[in-house]
Amino acid sequence: MSSLISRRSLVMGATIGAGALLAGCDKIAANPEARKILFMGEDMNRGLQRALTNRNALAPEFSPAQMSPIFRSNGTNNPGTAEYTAMVANNFAGYRLKVGGLVDRPLSVSLPQLRQMPSRAQITRHDCVEGWSAIGKWQGPKLGALLTTAGLQKSARYIVFTCADLFGGANYYESVDLVDAFHPQTILAWALNDQVLDVAHGAPVRLRVERQLGYKHAKYVMAIDAVASLAGIGKGKGGYWEDNVDYDWYAGI
Repeated sequence: MSSLISRRSLVMGATIGAGALLAGCDKIAANPEARKILFMGEDMNRGLQRALTNRNALAPEFSPAQMSPIFRSNGTNNPGTAEYTAMVANNFAGYRLKVGGLVDRPLSVSLPQLRQMPSRAQITRHDCVEGWSAIGKWQGPKLGALLTTAGLQKSARYIVFTCADLFGGANYYESVDLVDAFHPQTILAWALNDQVLDVAHGAPVRLRVERQLGYKHAKYVMAIDAVASLAGIGKGKGGYWEDNVDYDWYAGI
């Protein structure tokens, strides 16, 4: 392959292209048969990335000198619910990250406990589906370590993240499969640019899944559940934007 075309840019182009097609073809997307054809591209994108890169291939990491002077926030800037507002006022002292579902040992982890876990720091680029990017330093424990502690059951296939912000009266959610859940750069970040995560960027805990587009990086994570299927969760497509705006569930870059 030409040095002018990286594997990352090839797959990212396929992802954004599929998203643009879905966004711009409402009449086609409304047709069940057409939608079936369109969403076949998502599986192709996932298969393409898995074929081009090995399971643990890393997203590019950068030097401190390359960090963006401003790392803009995206999506919700503050859940604004009474429960979340109370947690902020109490500096998240009462926060507990629940890990459950298809696990042998359900967990309830406080923020100090999460910060005491072995952590990974990584300087990576956040690529937003809206077209902007920023490079920042994220720090937190690997999601895979937490799932290993909880003990995934054999029937678990996906990891679902339930968040503090509400959309249409329901909690925002996202999901990944086990390949991305156990990727070495998939972390539960509690710090950005060597500072404790602030509200606008997802405090107290934000998912970082570095080989996927920004909307997969769920903010305000309250609960993590291992499930066998995404059916019956939200509208069954694996995330809020996937359910409501037809974003691809697999947003690999």
